[in-house]
Amino acid sequence: MKYFSINELVSSATALREGIDNRPSKCAYHLLHVLVEQLLDPIREAWGEPIVVSSGYRCKQLNALVGGVKNSHHILGCAADITAPLLSPQGGKKSSTMSEHLPLGGGREGANRRLFKMMQQMQQEGKIKFTQLIWEGDGRWIHISYVPGDLRCQVIE
Repeated sequence: MKYFSINELVSSATALREGIDNRPSKCAYHLLHVLVEQLLDPIREAWGEPIVVSSGYRCKQLNALVGGVKNSHHILGCAADITAPLLSPQGGKKSSTMSEHLPLGGGREGANRRLFKMMQQMQQEGKIKFTQLIWEGDGRWIHISYVPGDLRCQVIE
C-alpha cells in the first residue's frame, strides 16, 4: 500500500456523526488491501497526482443510511468512490503521466472525466482489471470495485 491507508478507506463523517461503528471485519480488511494493491495504487501511480477516496468500506448500517444498494461492493470492502481533486485552474499539474495525454475539460467533472478515461485505457491495455467502473453523481465521483473471481471489467457511464 503505497498511496492509500485503510483508515482513509473506512473513515466516514456520517458514521462518526451517527455513532456507527464502521470497522471492517477481517475479511473486509483483507479485501480493502486487495482493492488498494490491484486498483487504487496503480491508478494513483499512473495519474501522477493525488486521488481522494470519498467513500470506501461501509458497514451495512452505514450503507443503508447513505442510500447504498443492499448488495453494494462497499459492504464487502471491494469498492471505493474516488475523485480527482482540482490542483490548478487546468485541473491538475503538468506531468509526464497518462493523464496529460487525455482530452481536457474544465472543473471537477473535467478532472474526473480524464481520470475515468485513463482507467478505461489502463484496463484496455491490460494494466488493471476491475469488477465495475461507474461514472456516478453526474461526474462528482467515480465508483470502482475489485471483487476477486468477478473481474468482468464492466463500465457504466
